[in-house]
Amino acid sequence: MASLGRSVSYSLILVSLLFCFSEAKDFLVGGKADGWKVPSSSSETLNTWAEANRFNIGDSLVWKIDDEKDSVLQVTREDYQSCNTSNPIASHKDSEVKIKLDRSGPLFFISGLKVNCDKGEKMIVVVLSRRSRGFFGTSPAPSPMEFEGPAIAPTSGAFSLAMRNGAVLGVSAVLVAVVF
Repeated sequence: MASLGRSVSYSLILVSLLFCFSEAKDFLVGGKADGWKVPSSSSETLNTWAEANRFNIGDSLVWKIDDEKDSVLQVTREDYQSCNTSNPIASHKDSEVKIKLDRSGPLFFISGLKVNCDKGEKMIVVVLSRRSRGFFGTSPAPSPMEFEGPAIAPTSGAFSLAMRNGAVLGVSAVLVAVVF
């Protein structure tokens, strides 16, 4: 009987862990209230912040901006690269902007002021698909590359990397089997 109770307890813990990792989150753009601005250095760009986070379908991006001085435009890749503010997909001019991420793939955002965009006030957010979220809801964030170059061929170390990742999955499966 104690074994059954322990199995039920482990099951509840596992289910609650999976639920916690799948919960939608609100991300304050730039990580702080004044994060949507021209970056002070090349190491503190909005893309650096975006690369450090994992965005999933259902999450939301939140901007706190001075609506008298700036705005947020969602644009195409081409308009992102050229800082074209004339034809946005969506324009947001409120002091608090909240955009729910409803599809996977890259999303492109720029300042509504071309001069600010030209100085780096822009961001690519890569939203992960549901199937790429992995065992515990995380996956490495793809880099929001501005340049699409040729594909790079796998190196000789690719096989050993695959073996290590396979070993991690195998250990995870064994741990789950032991719990149950």
